[in-house]
Amino acid sequence: MTSPALRRPRPLLSLALALVAAVVATTIAAPHPASAQRAAKAAPATNATTTAATNSGAARASGGSSTDPQSRGGATARAGQGDRQFSTTPALATEARIVVQLLSQAHYNRDAVRSANYAEVIPDYMSALDGQRMIFLRDDRIFFEKKHSTSLYWNVSRLGNIDAAYEIFSRYEQRTQERVDWVFQNIDAALADLDTDDHHLIDRRKVEWPRSAAEADALWLNRLKFELIAELLNKRSPEEAKDAVRSRYERLLKNIAEIEASDIGELYLATIARLYDPHTAYLSGDSFEDFSIQLKLELVGIGAMLTVEDDYCVVKELVPGGPAALGGELKPNDKIISVAQGEDGEFLEIIGLKLRKIVDQIRGEKGSTVRLLVQPGNATDPAARREVVIVRDTVKLNSARAHAGLFHVPSAAAAVNVADKNTITAAAAAATADGAQAGAAAPTATTIPIGVISLPSFYGPAEEYDPNDEDAAASATRDVAKLIGQLKEQGIQGLVLDLRGNGGGLLSEAIDITGLFIPRGPVVQVKSYSGEIRVNSDESPGIAYEGPLAVLVDHFSASASEIVAGALQNYGRAIIVGDSSTHGKGSVQALEELRRYLPQIARAGVKTGATKFTVQKYYLPSGDSTQLKGVVPDIILPSIEDHLPIGEAELPRALTWDKVPSSFFDGAPIDDNLLHTLRSESLERQKALPEFDYLRRNVDWFKQRQEEKLVSVNLEKRRRQREENETLRKAFIAERKTLAELDYAYDEFWLSPPEERIGASTEAATSSSATEAAQQDAPSLADAGDTTANSSDENAQEPTSGAQLAAADTGAAGTTHAKTAGDTASPEADDEDLDDPLDDDTGAYAKVDVHLKESLRIVADVIALGHDPSNWIQNHPPLTARTNR
Repeated sequence: MTSPALRRPRPLLSLALALVAAVVATTIAAPHPASAQRAAKAAPATNATTTAATNSGAARASGGSSTDPQSRGGATARAGQGDRQFSTTPALATEARIVVQLLSQAHYNRDAVRSANYAEVIPDYMSALDGQRMIFLRDDRIFFEKKHSTSLYWNVSRLGNIDAAYEIFSRYEQRTQERVDWVFQNIDAALADLDTDDHHLIDRRKVEWPRSAAEADALWLNRLKFELIAELLNKRSPEEAKDAVRSRYERLLKNIAEIEASDIGELYLATIARLYDPHTAYLSGDSFEDFSIQLKLELVGIGAMLTVEDDYCVVKELVPGGPAALGGELKPNDKIISVAQGEDGEFLEIIGLKLRKIVDQIRGEKGSTVRLLVQPGNATDPAARREVVIVRDTVKLNSARAHAGLFHVPSAAAAVNVADKNTITAAAAAATADGAQAGAAAPTATTIPIGVISLPSFYGPAEEYDPNDEDAAASATRDVAKLIGQLKEQGIQGLVLDLRGNGGGLLSEAIDITGLFIPRGPVVQVKSYSGEIRVNSDESPGIAYEGPLAVLVDHFSASASEIVAGALQNYGRAIIVGDSSTHGKGSVQALEELRRYLPQIARAGVKTGATKFTVQKYYLPSGDSTQLKGVVPDIILPSIEDHLPIGEAELPRALTWDKVPSSFFDGAPIDDNLLHTLRSESLERQKALPEFDYLRRNVDWFKQRQEEKLVSVNLEKRRRQREENETLRKAFIAERKTLAELDYAYDEFWLSPPEERIGASTEAATSSSATEAAQQDAPSLADAGDTTANSSDENAQEPTSGAQLAAADTGAAGTTHAKTAGDTASPEADDEDLDDPLDDDTGAYAKVDVHLKESLRIVADVIALGHDPSNWIQNHPPLTARTNR
């Protein structure tokens, strides 16, 4: 039996699974930022039926009640409202019972969930349908809770009855129809009233549903104004703006009418699964089939994982080495507004379309061209647009393997020259004034060769592979070892292991990679529900690299990444640098196919689903858990990601932090005196170097925008705000261009480089390094908001299918990987001439990557300290392997 798989939500077999494990989250009425932390998918299945009802009016699977809040009169029954009735099939009923039994008997957290907790399913399921709480009314919640809460556990666990899901969905369909009718009736009045001081609340996830129809009307009036302003700022005429909004809601009704009983059932069972923890999920037969089919190690497309939020198609991640990532123009969190085929095809708007239909438009033949009209993810102005041209290609997993760079770091890099700050700031101001690019002074100091190995995931070979096929047998450990060998041949004096954006992968690879840097010893401890603790150790006495080592992390470094970083920190083998903490996921999941419990149904050819549930927690050699807290770096750098709602602690019902006894290992944390020296040197640079001043101002600007929860629906105010953002963005671009001239030169090393790399210069370049794969063809429950659970970096044990599951997603709303923009953000604007020219670079490393650059300086500090034997620890230079010499 193979080792448990860690992480994902991002490995070789593991990465293949990640291409499909990323389940698609959708919301109907408004953005649902938290859904980025839990990707989800609800695909049509064959184990549920939809039957036509003979009655008219809103369909309710479980009947009505005198206390049932009624809809207002006058609603037009378009899009099939009132002519559908759903029922639970025997097959789905059996699966529902099995899912609850598995969770209640085998889940790690089973003692924390009682039958009474199942009452929480009702508001959770309603929120999954209506993430922004603008469709249902408060009375709907009260009614359904009174009707179903006390009997829900019995109905599902004993009877397999999920009719409550269908009844609630029918009410949701009814309310949506009523709301769309209202929008059409009030759109002219909204357009004529764009000079008020009203505001639209962007995030209503934690707000109660409207208390009355009148309160809902007021909310929707501001939302409607918000949507119209977005169209007007995009240079549409008033009539065009109205037409665009109307079309969007017409598509919404159409998509809802296409939702099937199996979609609803999957969403409901997934909601039940999330009662136990955010990484537990139910997958329908079709969803699991999609998951299994895409175990092939390549795909044809643009290499992007997509989701739908608030009717918008959002790019969640890019496949490293895929066409979109290599092109450098499409970014995580970009919203795709329209799609056009070929070089001159007409753009077709995709706002409001089901994800499967969107994917069908974006996919195509290898070598063909697709054009995307996107709203940049970091835009503060919803009207911002940018055209992206991508040539479709085969996306191979080889493109996501580790790669390296040999950086030439000035030996005096640690020294701070305040005069440089004044010079650069003045140059940036001049560039802002006249658009000129200031040149950078030529380096004069002798350089130190320091290697950087970027590892996107902890991938490994399939269980059955041809050992003579290097690509099929690729593993993260072998690749990293090979890159270390190449860098050592170049005479590196230090090394940075870059795990930013790495959501994890195979546990065995995490152990073996840690073993490349330590002689031998415990790497991770695993605890089961019974309390049994197993220590997993590196048993190989060999070391691939003994020299000074730093590990660079961010909030998206999860699971296996946290094990490696935490273990090396425990041993005092590496200094950890990066965001305030890593992701904070310390649990292991198992994937259980349900067909083994349904042999007769399976033999009859009916598709059966699967359940993914948490079975273990893991701990570092010291006994500390990474759950919730993650790994706290030794040196923390300013980061935009510290101000985003991301990480395990942001997920509902996340497991608690605890610790176990320390294992016995030959190591200790970094010496306090050494750490104090390194922190002091870094802090001096953070205070004096212009790139940190630039970074802090970006972080401050971003933090301020994040704190602004209300958006004005006054057209003139929004126009002025956009103009201010354009001015600020121009200044940021000019300053960044100047700072880019000071980037360190580097040479690139690829084990299996993409066949056609665009502009592969040795200068730093923009490249999305999110490690997850493209969600190619995953039908989803339209507007379902947070459907099936699949969250950041889901670790999994070996599933009963025999394949190892890699987790699915460490991403979150607002996510931008540090390397894509040097850990900075800037205001977006509509004009094409405001695009950042540095974003056209497509090399392995981003320009003005402040975190990477500082980690190199820190390693240079360590190397300098090592020249003085008085700084040695136990007869070894700082941060070197403790081997017998």
